[in-house]
Amino acid sequence: MAASTKLSFFVRTLSSAAPAGKPVKPPIQLFGLEGRYATALYSAATKLKQIEKVESELSHLQAEMRKNVNLREAMTSPIINRKVLANSLKDASAKINYSSATSNLLSLLAENGRMKKLDGVIAAFKTIMAAHRGEVVCEVTTAKPLEAGQKKSLEDALKKFIKSNETILLTSKVDPSIIGGMVVSIADKYVDMSIATKVKKYTDLIGATA
Repeated sequence: MAASTKLSFFVRTLSSAAPAGKPVKPPIQLFGLEGRYATALYSAATKLKQIEKVESELSHLQAEMRKNVNLREAMTSPIINRKVLANSLKDASAKINYSSATSNLLSLLAENGRMKKLDGVIAAFKTIMAAHRGEVVCEVTTAKPLEAGQKKSLEDALKKFIKSNETILLTSKVDPSIIGGMVVSIADKYVDMSIATKVKKYTDLIGATA
C-alpha cells in the first residue's frame, strides 16, 4: 500500500465522523510510522475541530504513562489480545470523555499492535502542533546542564536559522556520554558537535590507517 493510500486510510479511520474531503496538510512534513500516524491525527483532529483538545489529552496521557509504570505496561503489553485492548481503550476513553480523534487513535494503534509507538506518535504530533503555532522545536543535548546565560546565548544564535515570524521552542537534556560540546536538533536539521563523536571519528581514522 502506497504511503499516500495509507495516510488516507488512517485519516478515514481516525475521523470517521468528520466531513469528507482531502486530508488536511500539516505545517511540517514528518516521516516514519510515528510521523504518518501523527499526520493523520492532525488532519482528523482539524476536521473535527478537536485539535487543541487532542493535544491536551495526549500530553496528559504521555505524562501519566511516563510516571506510571503499571499504566504503561498495561497499555503496551504484547500479551493482551489486540481487539480486547482496543475495546478497553475505547471504553476508557468514553469514561474520561476523550475526544473521538484521540479515542480512535488509541483503538487503531491497539488493533494494529502499535501501542509501543504511542510515545513517538505523541512526540511527532507535538512537533506538528508546534509548527502549527509558528514554533520551531529545538532540542539541545549537553554533558552538563546549561546555565541561564548559556541557554539565552544559544537561543539567540538559533534564531538566525528560523523565519522572523517563528519562535524557538527550546528544550534541553543532559547526556554525560557525549563528554562535552553539544548535539543540536532544530526542526528537521541535526548537528552533532559533541566531543564523543569527534573522538570516535579520529579513532576510526587512526584504525583505518593502522
